[in-house]
Amino acid sequence: MNAFNIGGLKMIIEKKFLNKIKDFGLNSYEAKIWTALLSRGISTAGELSEISNVPRSRSYDVLESLERKGFIIMKIDKPIKYMAVPPEEVIERVKKKTLEDAQKQVDIIENLKTSDVLEELKRIHSKGIDFIEPQDLSAYLKTRNHYYNQIDSMIKNASSSVFLMTTEEGLIRKSEELKRAFSKASKRGVKIKILAPLTKKNELAQEILKKYAVLKNIDKATMRICIVDNEEIVFALLSDNVDPNYDSALWIKSEFLANSLNSMLQLLWNQKLEKKTV
Repeated sequence: MNAFNIGGLKMIIEKKFLNKIKDFGLNSYEAKIWTALLSRGISTAGELSEISNVPRSRSYDVLESLERKGFIIMKIDKPIKYMAVPPEEVIERVKKKTLEDAQKQVDIIENLKTSDVLEELKRIHSKGIDFIEPQDLSAYLKTRNHYYNQIDSMIKNASSSVFLMTTEEGLIRKSEELKRAFSKASKRGVKIKILAPLTKKNELAQEILKKYAVLKNIDKATMRICIVDNEEIVFALLSDNVDPNYDSALWIKSEFLANSLNSMLQLLWNQKLEKKTV
C-alpha cells in the first residue's frame, strides 16, 4: 500500500495499481507523482512531493521527465505549478510515441539489410562456419517461442523443400506463427508438405495453410518435426500440451539424419488415409 496525503486526508493507493501505471512507461517515482497530480489537477512540486512521499530532491527531476513524456503541463507561475494531462489523452500520446519508436527501429533494421555492415557480418560468419565441427551443428531450443523462431528462420532460408509433421493444435499455431514464412517460401518455389490431424477444430488453419502447402491427414500425431531441404531438422522433445515456457526442441543440421527422418515421414505421407489431401 502507498499512502497519499490529500487535503489532510490519506488516500491509499494499492501497490498493484501503481505497478499497472508503470505500463505507461513510468518508473516508481513518476507513477506516484503523476497519480498524485491527477488527484489534485494542479499543484506545485513541493505539494506533490508531500502528497506522493517522493523525496523533494527528486520531485523536480521526476516532473521534468513527466513533462517530456507528455503526461503533465508546466504552468508558468510563482511558484511554478503543474497540471495533469487527462489520462485518455496520455494513452493516445503513449501509443503514438510507441508506434513512432517501433517504426524507427524497424527502419534501422531494414536499412541494415542493404548496408556494408551486414555484408561484413555475413563474411565473418561464413569464415566462422569453416571452423565448426559436425557435432557442433546442433542446439537445444528452450521455450516454444525459440522453437518457432528457429523454424521460421529455416523456412525463410529454404531453397527446395519443407516437410512438417504436427498435432491438431500445432497446425493452428503454425498457421499463425509461420504464415509469412510459408508465403515467401512458396513464392520462391519451395515445396511445402504438412502432415497433421485435419479436424473441424483446425479448419480455419487448414484454409490458411493450403494456400502455400499441401496438407495431408494423419489420424494421430504426437510428433512435432520440421525438415528443411533434407539437411536441417527441428523436433520437439515434449508433448504438445506442455506449458509454452517449458516446451523444448532440438535443432540439428545433418543430411544423414534429415534424409532418414524424411523417408519415415514420406512413408506416412504415402499411406492411404481416410481424409483427402488438400
